[in-house]
Amino acid sequence: MGCGNCGTGKPNGCKSNGGCSTGGCNRLNVHDWLLNMPVADVMDECKMIEVSFNHGSRKDFYRNTTLQHFEKGDMICVEGVSGFDLGEVSLTGEIVRLQMKKKGVEETDPEIKKVLRRATDRDIDTWRHSKSREKEALIRSRAIAKQLKLEMKVSEVEIQADSRKATFFYIADGRVDFRELIKVYASEFKLKVEMRQIGARQESAKVGGIGSCGRELCCATWLSDFKSVNTTAARYQNLSINQTKLSGQCGRLKCCLNYELDTYLDALQHFPDNCDTIQVAKGTALLIKKDIFKNLMWYVLPESNKQYPLTIERVRKIKSLNIQGVIPEELEAVEITSSKIKEAEPEFVELVGHISLRSLEKTEKKRKQKQQQSQHKQQKQQRPQQAPQSQKGQQQQNRSNPGQQRPPHRPFQPGKK
Repeated sequence: MGCGNCGTGKPNGCKSNGGCSTGGCNRLNVHDWLLNMPVADVMDECKMIEVSFNHGSRKDFYRNTTLQHFEKGDMICVEGVSGFDLGEVSLTGEIVRLQMKKKGVEETDPEIKKVLRRATDRDIDTWRHSKSREKEALIRSRAIAKQLKLEMKVSEVEIQADSRKATFFYIADGRVDFRELIKVYASEFKLKVEMRQIGARQESAKVGGIGSCGRELCCATWLSDFKSVNTTAARYQNLSINQTKLSGQCGRLKCCLNYELDTYLDALQHFPDNCDTIQVAKGTALLIKKDIFKNLMWYVLPESNKQYPLTIERVRKIKSLNIQGVIPEELEAVEITSSKIKEAEPEFVELVGHISLRSLEKTEKKRKQKQQQSQHKQQKQQRPQQAPQSQKGQQQQNRSNPGQQRPPHRPFQPGKK
């Protein structure tokens, strides 16, 4: 579980003590900025520890009743359901009190479970064996839910370190009656079953991924408080209402639409209200856009597609004239000049006769030479093979026509005719 950047390779993380921002050791990390602060009273020191499970997808608070001192990244055993569970220490010290106050957890709550001991090698082996069953359990649980025809989706299965309990995280649009499902899960996996419903945003936070901005999802790295997002936020920011572009990996509107919404709302306070339509001599002008960066309001006239940018002062003046019953002649649009330097367009140049084709000619010559060499080699190989074939053919012809054979040569004898 060592950090991918520090290269220490220790099993208890990089031990940056809250300074690790790479996310290689855990998710939803919190920087411990109170680490080096001196404690006034040792007896008043915070005895609570924040422990993360399943690489930071779930975090809980536990009371440290032991005399041992734990640091960030240590693997410890904590109380579980009729057994123990194994997790990683994510925060210690006074910063834990602030996190508990933020999440509304009381330090004196008697239901807070305790830390048992530091994890041994045997505990870690048992924990790894339990984690190796999660993928197979996820596939099997989805198949069982489909066989029972339940309208739900099991997104993650988390098995306790001692394999005595399993938590099934699922998403569903409505209420699901899973009484029969729990019985089947208990008989199939031989452990105690807990069903926990989550939303689409929580599912994407557990799965993780890369957003359209090119960075890791906010819900998987640092965002834990999910606020409602609607299309009004997109309208205030002059964004086109396109569901494919405005939706995130979870299928809901992106959480980042709320990041700059307050800035846009503050800037829109300087714009006049009730100025959606203004009267001029050419007709009624309709407001189509407000530009908070240039303090301009864009209008369009009827029977025309041209857009006219007006200053805020001009819009207020026209609106006051309309209230008095006066209709101005012109809108007096502002000429917009772009600050970008126009690049000089290259002039057209006739390149016929200027481009050299020698490189193409050289490649063509090389290709022809290779073809000629290959043909010459083939002809050489065929010539010695044709000669013995012709001799064999002639011998076969002589054997087939013995009458046409030449008579044997007789020696010349003198005195005989």
